Amino acid sequence: MTQTLIKPTDQRFIHSEVSWEQFQLIQEAFSDSPGIRLFYYQGEVEILAVSEDHEAFSRFIGILIVEYFVDKGIEFFPKGSFTQEKKGVASAQADESFSIGRQGKTPDLSIEVVFTSGTLAKLKRYQELGVPEVWFWEDGLFTLHHLRESGYERIYKSEVLPDLDLDLLSRCLLMASRLEAVREFRRGIA
Repeated sequence: MTQTLIKPTDQRFIHSEVSWEQFQLIQEAFSDSPGIRLFYYQGEVEILAVSEDHEAFSRFIGILIVEYFVDKGIEFFPKGSFTQEKKGVASAQADESFSIGRQGKTPDLSIEVVFTSGTLAKLKRYQELGVPEVWFWEDGLFTLHHLRESGYERIYKSEVLPDLDLDLLSRCLLMASRLEAVREFRRGIA
């Protein structure tokens, strides 16, 4: 008997021509629904039901980033998936987000785990919100985008965490043992 490995997927629903007021009602309806992420941008609502694997990767990325902050003595303020909004225009819930060096309304870094498509639409939302840097984790790799005057630019090294070895971070995220991954990450950043 053979087994087929199925890649976990998130369920994604998009609705257009939704007013900000209607979006707020949708938010309220889902307020007690774990595993649901809601996004809004210029009349379009995205409802994302995330998988267990999605949540596991999100949390583990956050754990390793916190390890990095602690090791390097960088003051940080974790914001997790707290809703970021610009009333009437955009709303987003990153999987992980951080303010670095100071507490701020807008995080310096937002991280998205992607099991479905839609990264370009998400960048438009984050641009409206003024998030300086957005990372996407997809298929075992990070893609980074830094906000410029003209919009987000694809970068290959973080500008908010310039000394972070993203190859090390990616390798550790893919290790089978979480315990060994944290140990390897700690060795690599020391």
